[in-house]
Amino acid sequence: MKSIALVISDVDGTLVTPDKQLTEASVRAVALLHERGIGFSIVSSRPPMGMRMLVEPLRLSLPIGAFSGGAMATPALTIIEQHVVPQTAATQAIAMMERFGADIWLYTANEWIARNAAGDYVPREKRTILAEPTIVSDFTPYLDRACKIVGSSKDFALLAECETATRKALGGGASVARSQSYYLDITPPNVNKGTFLEALSTRLGIAPDAIAVLGDMQNDLAMFCKAGLAIAMGNASDEVKQKAQHVTTSNAEDGFAHAVTRCILQDQS
Repeated sequence: MKSIALVISDVDGTLVTPDKQLTEASVRAVALLHERGIGFSIVSSRPPMGMRMLVEPLRLSLPIGAFSGGAMATPALTIIEQHVVPQTAATQAIAMMERFGADIWLYTANEWIARNAAGDYVPREKRTILAEPTIVSDFTPYLDRACKIVGSSKDFALLAECETATRKALGGGASVARSQSYYLDITPPNVNKGTFLEALSTRLGIAPDAIAVLGDMQNDLAMFCKAGLAIAMGNASDEVKQKAQHVTTSNAEDGFAHAVTRCILQDQS
């Protein structure tokens, strides 16, 4: 394995605990990367504003990825590059999610739009991104600037069916993947966590095989296949684990910190 010069981590299910907290061990692990001169960045399905609380404790200085790679921003949350979901695909995705009974949200570059303030996962999202939704009756005025559309549901099996049906309906018109078992994300076509890795690789002059990545969900596989080292969380599905070179403990057991210290730094010493 080539010496690792950059680490890119997913956030939810990976870097933070199930209750969306950074642990002291994770903060120390990132500090160790900084001390070793190894770059560190994050890429998440969250909007840019949903990562601002991570910038200071992790001392982030490199560009970060939002909307599963659909946007690149500075740690000050200034947008460097932004893509949107084509309006036709956005309209089709919303119709399909309505058919499956999912609660639907829409994100612009700086706003979370929802139709149901009492949705099952609205309180969780508020805690996660530390923001309030704008409640509307109609998404139409926002469809030309949708960075991400989310369908959420407590029925994970039904949401999986919705994922399959939506991917078929949209063809290549947008990226369709679950970022959590309860969230189905529609993001711009041809951009994902893998393209974020490539863009950061080019920007920093670091070869992809010198990059290590960590993740737990299917939307992380796009960067697994581009990186020199892919590490799956213990809470990941078997499919994700099979695509990784290493499997660490879960995000409830400081799996991120263990991966950094044991799979990256120890191998570099």
